Amino acid sequence: MICETIEEFAEAIPRMGGVAGLDLGTKTIGVAVSDGLRSVATPLSTIKRKKFGLDAEALLKIVAERELKGLILGLPKNMDGTEGARCQSTRAFARNLSRLTDLPIGYWDERLSTVAAERAMLEADMSRAKRAEAIDHVAASFILQGALDRLRYLGAA
Repeated sequence: MICETIEEFAEAIPRMGGVAGLDLGTKTIGVAVSDGLRSVATPLSTIKRKKFGLDAEALLKIVAERELKGLILGLPKNMDGTEGARCQSTRAFARNLSRLTDLPIGYWDERLSTVAAERAMLEADMSRAKRAEAIDHVAASFILQGALDRLRYLGAA
């Protein structure tokens, strides 16, 4: 089930249980997960993209192992709020994934999430190599944390 707004997503998920945040790139998928109370997003891993079937299998394995209740995909809007080719690709990924799972799938505007993640890692004095390795799942945690904060405001967390 694809939820176009965070409000729809809030209505579609149960009161308790973790959710995953995804930062979809062309070469990798950053994955972050929340705790069961949906207070904190934690970077988890980065999946190297191969083809959709293998990518989906890796994601759904994480979902099953952690008993997650929903997925939030970062929607890479342009700075003026319009949607370009990357948003279309993200929406296509969500449509294809929704055929393989009944979990609610929602979107969160991810503008500047990678910039924020990079800044946080610089402040933590991470080496360039470690930043390159972690940027995708740290960006996913920024995406997820934004959605969690909004869910809490809506009373769904």
